[in-house]
Amino acid sequence: MKLYYLTLNNSEEASQIGRALLEKKLAVCVNWFPITCAYRWEGKITEEPEVVMIVKTQVGYRVAIEQLIRQHVTYTNFIAEITPTNVNQGFLDWLNAEVSSLPPNYSIKT
Repeated sequence: MKLYYLTLNNSEEASQIGRALLEKKLAVCVNWFPITCAYRWEGKITEEPEVVMIVKTQVGYRVAIEQLIRQHVTYTNFIAEITPTNVNQGFLDWLNAEVSSLPPNYSIKT
């Protein structure tokens, strides 16, 4: 199992990406929530709203997930792959039933 932690501009963007990931069976579940982001940009500290999305999926889906995100996002966003060390069996059973354990061997088409 893999988790992807993404930063996005707003909830609408997260909803579009989340639905696309689920429709293409690249994820079993997605969550998103608003946060405040502070960062350094061009020598200044900036603070602004942002949305975090967590994508729950199988191993090997990173390329397909990033391709799909790039269809919706043109700016530099953060994508981190996280490997959980322990996951409850019920969730893993659901994941395995809904998302192939073999990574997609294709490019996402628009």
